[in-house]
Amino acid sequence: MDPYKFVLLLTGIALLGAAWLPHLLKRSALSFPVIYVLLGAALYVPDLPLPSPDPMQYGVIVERVTELVVLVALLGAGIRIDTRFAWRKWHLTWRLLGIAMPITIVGAVWLGHEVLGYSMAAAALLGAVLAPTDPVLASDLQVDAPGEGGEDAVRFGLTSEAGLNDGLAFPFVWLAVGLAIAANDGTAMDWQHWWTIDVAWRLLGALGVGWAVGYGLMHLLFRVERDDALSRTSDGLTALAIILIVYGIAELVHVYGFLAVFVAAVVIRQFESEHKYHQTLNLFAEQCERLLMALLLIAFGGALAIGILGTVTWREVLVALAIVLVVRPIGGWLCLLGAKLEHRERWAIAVFGVRGIGSFYYLAFALNHAEFEERESLWAVVSLVVLISILLHGMTAKPIMRQLDAWRLRRERRKRPTAPG
Repeated sequence: MDPYKFVLLLTGIALLGAAWLPHLLKRSALSFPVIYVLLGAALYVPDLPLPSPDPMQYGVIVERVTELVVLVALLGAGIRIDTRFAWRKWHLTWRLLGIAMPITIVGAVWLGHEVLGYSMAAAALLGAVLAPTDPVLASDLQVDAPGEGGEDAVRFGLTSEAGLNDGLAFPFVWLAVGLAIAANDGTAMDWQHWWTIDVAWRLLGALGVGWAVGYGLMHLLFRVERDDALSRTSDGLTALAIILIVYGIAELVHVYGFLAVFVAAVVIRQFESEHKYHQTLNLFAEQCERLLMALLLIAFGGALAIGILGTVTWREVLVALAIVLVVRPIGGWLCLLGAKLEHRERWAIAVFGVRGIGSFYYLAFALNHAEFEERESLWAVVSLVVLISILLHGMTAKPIMRQLDAWRLRRERRKRPTAPG
């Protein structure tokens, strides 16, 4: 059997499923990611002529592919948010970023160092790569397409959090890389460089680049042509152009491209918010995201089948379960104390902190920039956390969100005044 021809066939089947499955599974508890991880595992159990899915063997490829998937997902997340940007309106986002995310990082660092016996550099890396929630695998928890409404507190909080914390995790990844390089070279960590460059400049610069380039592109799309000729082309390729332009400029000036892309998407969405072209951009981004995610999830299922979890012991299982079931829920619950949310909404936001493709990207990025002795164990633990998150959240997200929607509908009906007679 010709391996190349077989991979072409498999890719075609995967892409067809990526187009159809989300619609076929709309009423099912099963999610798209669960199906594709199982498919990948099933394909790699027999001895089929498929490329190796080992992420440790192809670290650079894993970094680049996951990078592209996250970028597309960040653009889509920003374009879909209808809520106007304001500090008070986005208060849930600031709570999740300012409280829940640091709690998750600290909890994961402590578990890695004390339970798994990692060095401080590896423990810091574990906390950094598991800090961001995932905009790729959490489609069932995201807000609807632009202009369609239904942007409740749970969906808005999780979408905006996932869009921003993918960029905010980068300083902690660089911290882990710096600690590893210092330990390997026998030198001291350059804290001044980390604070001034990795934290201050790259974060503030990303916000500036995202806003400036996003505003410029918005002006080009909606303001230059009076008759909206450019935006009426309905050409979804503009979405890809936005990603490449914003990310390219951000990375060339050494700021965080993930953060810049999400900010640019939000800026574009805020202006001309009623324009139907936002739906075109979102549709193209969503299709690209699904197609790329399908291939990545098959590869992840294949990595599970060939034994990426082979080094896992009860300690790794304990740590993975603690991160998904204890650390994130506690951090999410604490950060939402005092927020004007119902009890069930607070728990939904706290529990559904999905980990996924973003964690794979950050891990591959760090391992390509520094040497970590715990490399194999880190891949095993992160893969286990993502697997638990896919299975647990993938099987519960739809039923719980449907229950929340039904509860809100009943509440709204009770609030409506009864007509006389």
